[in-house]
Amino acid sequence: MQVAAAQVFPLPQYRRVWAGSPGVYALPGLAGFVPELQSFSRRFEPGRTEAAIGWGLKPSSVLARRTAAREGLPYIALEDGFLRSVGLGELGARPVSLIADDLGVYYDASRPSRLEQLILDAPSWADARVAGEAREAIGRIVAAGLSKTNSAPPLAPGAFAARTRRRVLVVDQTFGDASIRYGGAETATFGRMLDAAIRDEPDAEIVVRRHPAVSAGAKRGCLPRDLPAGVRVFDADCRPADLLAEVDAVYVVTSLLGFEALLRGLPVRCFGTPFYAGWGLTRDEAPAPRRGRPRTLEQVFAAAYMRYSRYLDPVTGEACDIHQAIDRLLLFRRRADENAGYTACLGFAPWKHRPVRELLASPRGRVEFFATAPAAARAAERNEGRVVYWAARETPAMREALDAGAAPAARMEDGFIRSRGLGSDFFGAASVSIDDLGIYYDASRPSRLETLLQTAEFDDRLRARAARLRAEVVARGVSKYNLAGGALDHPLWSSERRKVLVVGQVETDKSIAKGCEDVRTNADLLQRVRAAHPDAVVIYKEHPDVTAGNRPGRLSAEAAALADLAVENLDVARCLERVDVLATMTSLAGFEALMRGKVVETWGRPFYAGWGLTQDALAIPRRTRRLTLDELVAGALILYPIYVSSRTRLPCEPEDLVREIAAAPPASGGGRKLRMLRAVLGSLLSREAAPAW
Repeated sequence: MQVAAAQVFPLPQYRRVWAGSPGVYALPGLAGFVPELQSFSRRFEPGRTEAAIGWGLKPSSVLARRTAAREGLPYIALEDGFLRSVGLGELGARPVSLIADDLGVYYDASRPSRLEQLILDAPSWADARVAGEAREAIGRIVAAGLSKTNSAPPLAPGAFAARTRRRVLVVDQTFGDASIRYGGAETATFGRMLDAAIRDEPDAEIVVRRHPAVSAGAKRGCLPRDLPAGVRVFDADCRPADLLAEVDAVYVVTSLLGFEALLRGLPVRCFGTPFYAGWGLTRDEAPAPRRGRPRTLEQVFAAAYMRYSRYLDPVTGEACDIHQAIDRLLLFRRRADENAGYTACLGFAPWKHRPVRELLASPRGRVEFFATAPAAARAAERNEGRVVYWAARETPAMREALDAGAAPAARMEDGFIRSRGLGSDFFGAASVSIDDLGIYYDASRPSRLETLLQTAEFDDRLRARAARLRAEVVARGVSKYNLAGGALDHPLWSSERRKVLVVGQVETDKSIAKGCEDVRTNADLLQRVRAAHPDAVVIYKEHPDVTAGNRPGRLSAEAAALADLAVENLDVARCLERVDVLATMTSLAGFEALMRGKVVETWGRPFYAGWGLTQDALAIPRRTRRLTLDELVAGALILYPIYVSSRTRLPCEPEDLVREIAAAPPASGGGRKLRMLRAVLGSLLSREAAPAW
């Protein structure tokens, strides 16, 4: 998507900037949000400091503001953007947007702000193209139900009865909110607003929306606890968009909810002077003498959300436009919804606890680890949650205990693009699959992946995305573990004879136990391939876990002699560049070979077999659909796994992880014990804290 035409307004360049509050320096991505501020100093230096920054007009910024005024320096007010995050900033949620105002601050109606100036000047810059982009962004925000912090759950079913009369929403705010005072209002204004709604809407249902922080008991509201008879109080935490869908009009003092109502076409009456009042879009009870010029909704939106707000992708650390920010917020919110509630984890080695917490993180979630199935099942049932367990650790007794409980249970396994380094070498996973039906490597029963591949609707957009992802995986040489590899310098790699790569596996792997019949060892496989390809160059590649000495499966000298060449310590992606055919029992290398256009022979039942893309020794009757390669990639890499960034450990897309892995140095085999100790220590330190987004 192209960068929006309405570019963010630039600040002047300042070489040395000082903030009176240390909290400013803690903001993730500060330098990326305001690249015009070239360096930040923790102390004021007369003659060298060129500007001061602080959090808007908050008490923490008093020192910076007073010092700037005394020294005749500019003060730059920082504030959260209007599409900020999934989760609260107070709880550490990473921002995707920030405001930097060198003129005032948007909620201070007593003097000009850069936003007010942008709206006044809109006719000079908000042309038809900008208006079109604003309409597109508004449409996406409204359709997705996005708001400022986006961590609230959907509105509970039945929270509102079907409307039989007009319903008016009166919005309370937290006591002491700076936007009230600077928006020309006071606490008493809220009482007058409620009185006006009751008086002017005599036939309507009046609903007061308490701020979630007030409902939680963390803060006071501005409206009294005891409200007039007939006024309904709504204090459940829910998505603002869901609440706005249930009302016909909105009364506010200065709340951002008023502008979000305007985006949805609702009439809004303002009793203070928020940034969106005074432009002919609202019914205003407070004067705004500097404004008074009509502006369209698209002009005000473009000024506030596209020119005034700055966007930074928290995963890549790079500046982005509003559409990219929306994409990231939607991903974060989807993951927050999927991981909401309580999760009892079972069967995870201690060193895996931290990466698993990161993969299962949610602003509305809680994760605990258990040593036994009965304890995990009881905890999940008590907390109305679920059990997630490591699939390879499953035993009949574990499954029996979980089946006996009332809580749902799902298996977890590594994803198909996992990490730079082996799990057996204590490199944490950056992707996993969570399967509530089975697990992808168990062909004896349906899995969520098999069901997706059998039934999902793959539209043109998803297929095109899968094609781009596949091309990027191949071009960047990315595989599951992405190990360092030596040179392909043996003459047989350059032979003109047909070359068949046979990939060994860990012979105790569950995929062999669940997906193979007569061919169940690496020696069996090599013998069958040698017989099937008597004239080919047969190259045997040992599994990296076996090479590292972490797992069983090494060939005997007699079996190894069946291959023309046996190799170790070579990345499978590099090997695939030189071969024509890959033969495997159930290895993921077969899927990686398909993505690279190679012929794939399967001697077991891996997840990618049975769809018409491979030459299969065993039948899989349940798999009746014929898939294209890009449909297989879409299911296996986009729809089935979940991902976190290997750098930031934030939720990410497969494309993000592919680029990170390609840019990172190859993993080395050394330092295994040290990595284990660090992983266990990190898991212990993160035991009580969920990662902040």
